[in-house]
Amino acid sequence: MSGKHTLWNNVLFGLGLALMIAALYMVFLYVPTEKHSGIVQRIFYFHVPVAWVSFLAFFVTFIFSILYLWKRVMKWDAIAHASAEVGVIFTTLVLITGPIWAKPVWGIWWTWDARLTTSLVLWLTYVAYLLVRSYATEPARGARFGAVIGIVGFIDVPIVFMTVNLWRTQHPSAIVFEGGLASPMLATLLVSIAAFTVLYVLLTIQSANLKVMEADIGYLRSVPEE
Repeated sequence: MSGKHTLWNNVLFGLGLALMIAALYMVFLYVPTEKHSGIVQRIFYFHVPVAWVSFLAFFVTFIFSILYLWKRVMKWDAIAHASAEVGVIFTTLVLITGPIWAKPVWGIWWTWDARLTTSLVLWLTYVAYLLVRSYATEPARGARFGAVIGIVGFIDVPIVFMTVNLWRTQHPSAIVFEGGLASPMLATLLVSIAAFTVLYVLLTIQSANLKVMEADIGYLRSVPEE
């Protein structure tokens, strides 16, 4: 890895660490406790950012899958693949933090609510993406099939986002866009979103670089010795 890339990664790591420390301070010490839900509401500052990052990750997979099918450049596929992996991790966190928040508020861990169901479908879609990539007999075939799933699967992202407006749902409405947050709560949420976004970028870059190197090593091993 070049010195420029190392410097860029170090800057991202430092920025992400600073933002994460700031976010943790604001979540647990700065922001006031919400009067209706109580202390459990603080999971909001983790749940919403990881949901945002999962949407961002699958959008990046969508864009770079299109670029790969168009140009067949291995680097584009590596970015799409890496972003999908990170997106699945963050969607898993969404599906974990959501029920933790729901249990004390709704009295149940899970309900087949529109937002929850479409989020589960989104997770299953991109798990399928990863499985197709893993079990493909040829890397190029797996990349093509994966790109198709990455493009088609993204259709569910705006559906997940719009569920609270399209159907009656137990899930709370998008209070962030409705101006329903007090200033300290909004500031804390924005810092948390920034921290998790930087973490996403760092993880995706590292994973994509590893995939490119693995592909290069595989190519060199396939070249017959003279």
